[in-house]
Amino acid sequence: MKHRNFHLLDCKLIFSYYDLYRHYAINACLAPLYSVEGMHVITVEGIGDSGRSLHPIQESLSQAHGSQCGFCTPGFVMSMYALLRSCNEPPSEEKIEECLAGNLCRCTGYRPILDAFRVFAKTDDLIYTKTMSENNLSGDFICPSTGKPCDCGKGTTNSTETSTRGKQYNPFLYNKIDGSLYSERELIFPPELLLKKVMSLSLHGFEGIKWYRPLRLQQVLDLKSLYRDAKLVIGNTEVGIETKFKNLQYKVLISVTHVPELNILSLNEKGLEIGASVRLIELQKFLRKVITDYPDDKTSSCKAILEQLKWFAGNQIKNVASVGGNICTASPISDLNPLWMAAGAIFQVISCKGNVRTIPAKDFFLSYRKVNLTYDEILLSIFLPWTRHFEFVKEFKQAHRREDDIALVNAGMRVFLKHDHGTLEVLDASIVYGGIAPVSLTATMTENYLIGKKWDDILLQGALKILQEDIVLTENAPGGMVEFRKSLSSSFFFKFFSFVTNELNHKGFLIEGLNATGLSAIQPNYRPLTRGIQCYELTRHGTSVGLPAMHLSSKLQVTGEAEYADDVPTPPNTLHAALILSRKPHARILSIDDSLAKSSPGFIGLFGHRDVPGSNKIGPIIHDEELFASEIVTCVGQVIGIVVADTHDNAKIASNKIVVEYEELPAILSIREAVKSCNFFPNTGRCLTKGDVELCFKSGACDKVIDGEVQVGGQEHFYLEPNSSLVWTVDGGNEIHMVSSTQAPQKTQDYVARVLGLPLAKVVCKTKRIGGGFGGKETRSAFITAAASVPSYVLRRPIKITLDRDVDMMITGQRHSFLGKYKVGFTNAGEVLAIDLQLYNNAGNSLDLSAAVLERAMFHSDNVYNIPNMRITGDVCYTNFPSNTAFRGFGGPQGMLIAENWIQRIAMELQKSPEEIRELNFQNDGCMLHYGQVLQSSTVSQLWDQLKQSCSFVRTRENVNMFNLHNRWRKRGVAMVPTKFGISFTTKFMNQVMDFLFSFQIIICSFPCESNLCIK
Repeated sequence: MKHRNFHLLDCKLIFSYYDLYRHYAINACLAPLYSVEGMHVITVEGIGDSGRSLHPIQESLSQAHGSQCGFCTPGFVMSMYALLRSCNEPPSEEKIEECLAGNLCRCTGYRPILDAFRVFAKTDDLIYTKTMSENNLSGDFICPSTGKPCDCGKGTTNSTETSTRGKQYNPFLYNKIDGSLYSERELIFPPELLLKKVMSLSLHGFEGIKWYRPLRLQQVLDLKSLYRDAKLVIGNTEVGIETKFKNLQYKVLISVTHVPELNILSLNEKGLEIGASVRLIELQKFLRKVITDYPDDKTSSCKAILEQLKWFAGNQIKNVASVGGNICTASPISDLNPLWMAAGAIFQVISCKGNVRTIPAKDFFLSYRKVNLTYDEILLSIFLPWTRHFEFVKEFKQAHRREDDIALVNAGMRVFLKHDHGTLEVLDASIVYGGIAPVSLTATMTENYLIGKKWDDILLQGALKILQEDIVLTENAPGGMVEFRKSLSSSFFFKFFSFVTNELNHKGFLIEGLNATGLSAIQPNYRPLTRGIQCYELTRHGTSVGLPAMHLSSKLQVTGEAEYADDVPTPPNTLHAALILSRKPHARILSIDDSLAKSSPGFIGLFGHRDVPGSNKIGPIIHDEELFASEIVTCVGQVIGIVVADTHDNAKIASNKIVVEYEELPAILSIREAVKSCNFFPNTGRCLTKGDVELCFKSGACDKVIDGEVQVGGQEHFYLEPNSSLVWTVDGGNEIHMVSSTQAPQKTQDYVARVLGLPLAKVVCKTKRIGGGFGGKETRSAFITAAASVPSYVLRRPIKITLDRDVDMMITGQRHSFLGKYKVGFTNAGEVLAIDLQLYNNAGNSLDLSAAVLERAMFHSDNVYNIPNMRITGDVCYTNFPSNTAFRGFGGPQGMLIAENWIQRIAMELQKSPEEIRELNFQNDGCMLHYGQVLQSSTVSQLWDQLKQSCSFVRTRENVNMFNLHNRWRKRGVAMVPTKFGISFTTKFMNQVMDFLFSFQIIICSFPCESNLCIK
C-alpha cells in the first residue's frame, strides 16, 4: 500500500510516497485539497507551538535570529522539517541548502537561517543533548559538522575593550541548541491511514468542477473518452498557475498520480522507460542510480538530464511536477524538452481505444503550446535510448540567476562520431534550442552541415556561421535581449564542441585537446557552501542592552502563530472586494458596463468615483491623484472602481466581467521621453551648488574632462505579504475601523478620513505586523484601504480586500528609476576637481514622495568624495506608469551608484584601479558638503584601511588577476565600494524621536509597526 505523508506550510507543502514514510516539500498554494486525500497533513503549528514547546528546528531558527517580518518563516521551518524526517542519517550541508532553494526570504537574509539549520548537519548526537558537557571532558569546542574537537568556533567576536560598566559575555554558539524546549514526540503516521485502502475518487467541487482519481490506465482512458476536454493533473504546477493567474477554467480534472502504468521506471537493453506521471524528484533519484551502476558511454544523456534537473526548479516543484506534465505543457523555454529531442527520445501515446503509437520527440511539438496528441490520446511514457560509444549529449541553460529561474535560452546537443584510423567523423548530430522560437527549435541546417565532417576547428568555424542562419530572432521578438540570446546560441555550440573535444582528448582519441586557459569554457558551475560570520561584542548594560536577544515575536513566527492582516478573523456578513483596473497607460474612459457582473454569483455591487462620500482626490504630499479614475486613466493598473461580492473568488470573477471602453491617448513611457518633452512635475526642480563649476572647467585646472550618462533601473519591492485590509463601520456608521498591512497607519487614516469626509478622530487604523514592506507599504497601501472603505461605509458592512501577487506588483509602484547625465573634470593623478550632474527620476503618474526621493539622491551624489566644485540639478519626470514610491535607501542608492559610475570611468581613462581613485578623493574632517554641512569625526579613511586589511583585499586582487590570466572564458572580479548615509528625510518630523527624563530614567519612544528592518 502506498501512503503519502504531506506537511502543509504557509506557502509550502511536504509529502512522502511509495512504501516509505518520506516527507517532501511542495507549494501548498498549488495543491488542491482533493489531491491530499488519504494523506497525513501536518501544518507548521502541528510540530510545535509557542505556548507549550518548540520543535528543535523552530527553537534553532528563533535563537539564531532567523526571522524578522516572519512571513516566510513557516516555509523554511517545514522545508527543513521535511528534510530531517526523510533522512535516515544527518543531512549534509549541501542537502540543507538544496532543500531551502525553493524558499524565499526578503528581509532577514539567508545567513542566520542557514546558521540555524546548519547545526542539524551533525554526526554526533551527543552535542545536541544535555549530556554533551558530561561526555566532552576535555572542554574543547566541538564542531557541529564533524562532531569532533576543532577551533572553528573560536575568534567569532571582536577583541575590543569592554566598558567597565558592562559585563562581558561569550558569543552564542548555535551548536549549543539542544532542543530543550521541545517536550513532545514526533508525529507518527496515523494508524487509520495505514489500514485505509487506496480507492478511486469521484468528487464535485466549487462551480461544478469534477475531480476524478482513477487507479488504472483503463479508467483514465474511459474518463478521457467521456470528457474530451478534461485536464490531466499530477502536481498542478501548471494548471494551478493557469487557473489562478490566467483565469482559465477546467470543469473536469483527472488526477493520474495513482495509476501504476503511468509511474513506470524501468531499464532494458535498449534504454530507459519513464512513465508520464513519474515525478521529477523520482526521475532525479533514478538517474543518479543509473549513472552509478552503468558505464559512462551508455549514460551520457542521463547525465545531461540529471544536470539540467538540478537547475530546473526548487525541490518543492520537483517533488510534485511530472515528466509528462512538463512535456505536454510544451513551453518554449522548457529545460527538458530540448534534451528529449536531442537525445532521440521516443514518446509513447495511447488512445482511448487502447491503440499505442510512438512519436519521436522531435516531431511531438507542433506550435506554441500545441503537441502531437489528438483529443482522445494521452502521453503514456518516454523511452530514452542508451548512448553509444563515441556519442555525447550535453545540456545548456542561461537564466538571469543560476538557481530556480526560467531560462533565457537553453539547449540540448548530441553528436555521434566514427573513429577511423585516428580521425573522427560526425555520423549523426542533433542541435536543439529553447527560448528562441514558439517551440523548441531544431537547428536543421547546422545538423546537416555537421554530418560527414571531420571533428576539428574547421568544423567549428563553419558550424558557427551556419548557426547564424539557423537562429533567426527579429528585433521585436518576445522576451527581448535579441542580440544576447543570439550570442548565447553560438556560445552554447562552442561550449559543446569544447566539451566533446576535451572528452575525446581525455580518452586518448584526440591528440590535441583544450589548452589550460580554455578549460574554463567547459568547467561546471560550482557554488561553494554559503558561509558568513557576524562579529560583535557582547556587553550587557543593565537588563538587556547590548545582548543579542530574540525579538518578542520570533516564537510566534516560527510556529506560524503570528497574525497578519489577512489572518484577522472576519466579522459576520463580511464582503470581499476586487479592484477594477485600467488596461491602458493613457486613455479617456468612454463607458463602464457592469451588466455581466450583475449576473455573476455573489455579486453585491460596483463602486466608483460617484460613490465617494468625501473627496476623490488623494495623495501623501499634494492631492494630485484620484482614488477612482473619473474621466482619464494615466497608467495601466490605475483603479477605476471596486467590486464587492460574498467571497474573494466571486469578487475576482465579477471584476473580470466589467467591460471598460477607452479612447487611447498619447503616453509617455520612459524617462528619456519625459526629458525630451520636458514633462516634469511643477515646482519640483532642484539645484545644489558648491564652488564654481564653469570656472573650473574653463580655467584649465582639469587635465581631463569626460561626460556620460547612467540609467538606473527600477526595482520591485517584492514584500512577501501582499496588501491586505479589513474595514468595518461602528457606531451606526459614524465611525470606521480597519486593520491594514501598512507601514504608515497615520497616512491610511488620513486617506480614509478624506475619502469618506470624516474627521480623523472617527477613523481608527490598526497595524500589528506586516510581512515585509521596504517602503512599498508606506503610501501605496493607503489608497487600497481607502478604496475598500467606500463600499464599507456605503453598505455599512465589513469589507475585506487582499490583493493577488500579480495585481499587487502591477499597481503599487517600484523603486524610482533614474537617469544621470554628468560632466566631470579631474587631474592626471585622479583627483576630481569638478562635476556637473543632472538627475531625473521617474515619478510615474503622481508625485507621491518622488520629490523627496530626488532630493535624497542629490544629497548622496558625492558619495564619500571631496569635490571642490559641484553643480547638481534635479527634475521629477511625469510618465504613464503606476506612481513610484519609497524604497529602502529612498534615492540614496541611486545617487551613489551614479557617482560610482563616473569614478569607474575616471579609473578607466587613467588606467588605474577604481580603489586608487576612491582613496585619493575621500572626504575628511572639515570638508564642506554641497548641501552646506561641515563634516566632523569622519572615519571613512580609517574604516576603509581597516576593512582593506581585514579582508586581505590586495592579496585577493592579485589572486583574481592571476585567475583571469589563466582562464580565457571565465573571469572573476573583486571591488571595494564605500557608501555614506547623508541627510535623512528633509521633512523634519520624519526623523523624530522623543525622550523624556523622569527620575534619572530615559524613555525612548518610536512609532513604527513590526515589519522587517524598521525596528532596531
